[in-house]
Amino acid sequence: MSGSGGAGAPAGPAPPAQEEGMTWWYRWLCRLSGVLGAVSCAISGLFNCITIYPLNIAAGVWMIMNAFILLLCEAPFCCQFMEFANVVAERVDQLRSWQKAIFYCGMAVVPIIMSLTMATLLGNAIAFATGVLYGLSALGKKGDAISYARIQQQKQQADEKLAETVEGDL
Repeated sequence: MSGSGGAGAPAGPAPPAQEEGMTWWYRWLCRLSGVLGAVSCAISGLFNCITIYPLNIAAGVWMIMNAFILLLCEAPFCCQFMEFANVVAERVDQLRSWQKAIFYCGMAVVPIIMSLTMATLLGNAIAFATGVLYGLSALGKKGDAISYARIQQQKQQADEKLAETVEGDL
């Protein structure tokens, strides 16, 4: 009412995913990969828990926890019954892509280290791929060949001018 122009709005930073230049379809691809990774982790984690070996059970429980965290971060609408789901998703969206990549890949590697079985490998493959997709987005866009050739030509011309001035001074 005082016309302060949104002084009551939180002054938090904008999500870096938009600053890094991720396209909308790549962002959705990463989210879809995260949801599919969560489903594969949950199913494989359940199958991994049906055993008498303690490390397999621990890896299965870790995979189920991975599935929950992936769903919480990538698809918070699946966890509407929990009050903190949207808060966690907003905080995860503020992370940089390379931070998400390390987090998701690290979560996917731990059960494989615990118990190297086919269920853990296949179950964590899509979750690991989600981390790889985020890591690739952190690298940025690849430049086209024409602009790269222009830059090389400009560098070559600058080197030639520098060589001419050095020869002229001698």
